Amino acid sequence: MGLPAIARRTVCAGLIALSAMQAHAADYPLRPIRLVVPYPAGGATDQLARSLAESMGRDLGQPVVVENKPGANTNLGAEAVARAEPDGYTLLIGSGANLVLNPLLYKKLGFDPGRDLRPLGLLAEIPLVVVTHKSVPATSLTELVAYAKANPGKLNFASVGVGNPLHLAAERFMVASGTRMTHVPYRGSAPALQDLLGGQVQLMFDTASTSLPQIQAGALNGLAVAATTRLAALPDMPTVTEAGYPGQESIVWFALAVPRATPDAIAQRLQRSLTGFYADATLKTSLEKQGWMMQRAMSAAEIAAYLDADRKRWAQIIADNKITLD
Repeated sequence: MGLPAIARRTVCAGLIALSAMQAHAADYPLRPIRLVVPYPAGGATDQLARSLAESMGRDLGQPVVVENKPGANTNLGAEAVARAEPDGYTLLIGSGANLVLNPLLYKKLGFDPGRDLRPLGLLAEIPLVVVTHKSVPATSLTELVAYAKANPGKLNFASVGVGNPLHLAAERFMVASGTRMTHVPYRGSAPALQDLLGGQVQLMFDTASTSLPQIQAGALNGLAVAATTRLAALPDMPTVTEAGYPGQESIVWFALAVPRATPDAIAQRLQRSLTGFYADATLKTSLEKQGWMMQRAMSAAEIAAYLDADRKRWAQIIADNKITLD
């Protein structure tokens, strides 16, 4: 027996749509591509995005236009991409914030990053560094822990907001080191760093790119980098493992992502366009001088494992401290 007429029409419509999608993918891209950056213009992430856009645009033969869409702890831009047409013309600078942390911090999100977004490649990482005001009598992480234990609750540490990686890294370190310090959240990096330099707060787990100039100038003491390897820009600064606290790595990372339903052919074309970005030795050197570490091409399984490890790194701290942003 043949299919009923309605079923035949449904199958035909599906085949026509699939055929059109495949034809579209074969010609991709035919017009400029939008790269949504859920951070303000002018910052380190924006600069990374513009370098990526330039590199991808050369390879794809179409302009990749950066669109800054900050707000709602990066959720505004991420949701806009998650709800966009999955045709390869709307991309996202994803990060640990919108792909991993926010689903753990918000009870209600307007979208599900795991279901609605597809990471295509890790781009770069910025490790956190432990920095202190010059008045803190510690020149190493061990000395800082000893001082904090002798003065429980008296050391104030800054962050750029509750639930931010800078806050979570400090909370996790307090558990590992058996110390108690007081959290002072700020609305952004600039006021937090200003008060750290002024001595209103005594320490901070800060992104290396932000604190690097102050460490190099001697305005702040850099005690350790929360990475598995030392930074090229700070070769004399030990890692947290070398400083006696293994397992305290804390990385801010960025990725290229698209709507989940983007056809495989288009996703693969976008992934191939990252080759030039990874191979750009001049960009790599520039990023390293600013405290960044460029990533490498990864398979889908490797990307999934990377995100899963990051999720496990923070989930317990968030749950134990009952940290929510709703």
